[in-house]
Amino acid sequence: MTTLVHERQAHAGWRDYLELTKPKVVVLMLITALVGMFLATDGGVPWRVLLFGNLGIGLCAGAAAAVNHVVDRRIDAIMARTRLRPLVAGRVSPRAALAFALLLALAGQALLLAFTNALTAWLTLASLLGYAALYTGFLKRATPQNIVIGGLAGAAPPLLGWTAVTGQLDAEALLLVLIIFAWTPPHFWALAIHRKDDYARAEIPMLPVTHGEHYTKLHILLYTLILFAVSLLPFVIHMSGPLYLVGAVLLGARFLDWAWALYRDSRAQAAIKTFKYSITYLFALFIVLLADHYLPPSLLNLSP
Repeated sequence: MTTLVHERQAHAGWRDYLELTKPKVVVLMLITALVGMFLATDGGVPWRVLLFGNLGIGLCAGAAAAVNHVVDRRIDAIMARTRLRPLVAGRVSPRAALAFALLLALAGQALLLAFTNALTAWLTLASLLGYAALYTGFLKRATPQNIVIGGLAGAAPPLLGWTAVTGQLDAEALLLVLIIFAWTPPHFWALAIHRKDDYARAEIPMLPVTHGEHYTKLHILLYTLILFAVSLLPFVIHMSGPLYLVGAVLLGARFLDWAWALYRDSRAQAAIKTFKYSITYLFALFIVLLADHYLPPSLLNLSP
């Protein structure tokens, strides 16, 4: 079993550097940041904030992902789903990846300072360091609760979008963070069950490895119940209206259905299917939240 990164250095193309940024993850983060921007105002978002704010957030997220590739290159060489990543395959060197990450981070911070505000820039930097240093460098290898504690960094994008528009912290923005924070454990633990053997070989103390699959499935179910309750809070505090309430209930009920099926082992490949649905859930929930925000109140006024 090979546990060391290949020594050879092949020619790196632009796709290799794009892969370092984990573009699919960054796109989902930017969708939540974008929704945070629009929820922060009843009107439109200034185009400079919309364009350069999201670009800055995205560049910093990509920088954190590139650092993750560098720090995790040993375990990436062991795990089946990551063994062809650019650093493992030798197409990009660790030094080049770190230089690329630094360039992205500096460019992202410059854009945020120039086109948004200092609060957004500092919060984005804290999120970058939280993921790249605290989670990737320490928590991931230190505790089976790694994804719970480190999930706060990944939950920050809607807050960053909000502060980019308002320049201040508000309770509504923190509630958006709470939704993603509650979503992260069932989302990631479902994948961890599916990839349990990989994590065991890599000696990463993910919950299914340290406490077993049944224990993890129970916690996925419990966190999904917490997520369902938290997802209703925007309606409770009058941040959103009936359209969002209906969407949150339907989407949450489907998530609970998958979590229950996973707990009961009643469907084939329930772990990976729960993981995939969780991505659809978060995307759809934020889209419904955005649609509800701009829906004319008259459309929901059923009085004569």
